[in-house]
Amino acid sequence: MRRARAIAVVALLAAAPTLLAGGIAPEARRSGYAFMGPETRAMQDDDSSNPGMLFVLDGETLWTRKTGGADKACADCHGDARSSMKGVAARYPAFDKAAGRPVTLGQRINLCRGNHQQAAPLPYESRDLLALSAFVAHQSRSVAITAGDDPQLKPFVEQGRALFVQREGQLNLACTNCHDDNFDKRLAGAPITQGQPTGYPLYRLEWQTLGSLERRLRSCMTGVRAQAYDYGSPELVALELYLMSRARGLPMETPAVRP
Repeated sequence: MRRARAIAVVALLAAAPTLLAGGIAPEARRSGYAFMGPETRAMQDDDSSNPGMLFVLDGETLWTRKTGGADKACADCHGDARSSMKGVAARYPAFDKAAGRPVTLGQRINLCRGNHQQAAPLPYESRDLLALSAFVAHQSRSVAITAGDDPQLKPFVEQGRALFVQREGQLNLACTNCHDDNFDKRLAGAPITQGQPTGYPLYRLEWQTLGSLERRLRSCMTGVRAQAYDYGSPELVALELYLMSRARGLPMETPAVRP
């Protein structure tokens, strides 16, 4: 399957015009939802059919569960997530003053666990971390993305932008080659979107589970035969920050459903 995809990438780019990596005008930006077929859209639109909602429900349970040495729940500090968390995920990754760098929503959850609950961090891509992230992000559904507005984030946004246009791997491709220059085409039968991260964590039918944006980025890196960055690395956080700032103004959809 991966070999077939690599061949498809080469064939697609060989047939394409010169790649200019010119970016996408703000008014032309579209969520991945716009590229999906009617069946996938229907699955996302109906909460009773959206498999990602199972994780949201798990996250709601975890929100009120006391844990750690402090025997505290998220709700003990933040109360009703429907009000306290509305709009929060739309601005992540956000700048953390103590760390002097941006952190993702998942990293913020683990920082809260350590600092306020005296609990161990949840592993990357673990069901509990994905569930809590999905529950928090779900409270921002339909809220416009504002990530990257903080002036302190500017150098990190620029780092992410540089990574987005940097060719890498044995296929010598950059993110921009697919998502800026060739969106609306197809790769191995799947639509190429603009790569706007409006619905993470999202449910991918290919994965048969919920997954983070970092998992998707690592998958793309593997697809171009590049060494994927570690989960939580500064490079992946910068890429996520740039992608979220690039999607500024688009509404949050968590949990989205994709092929």
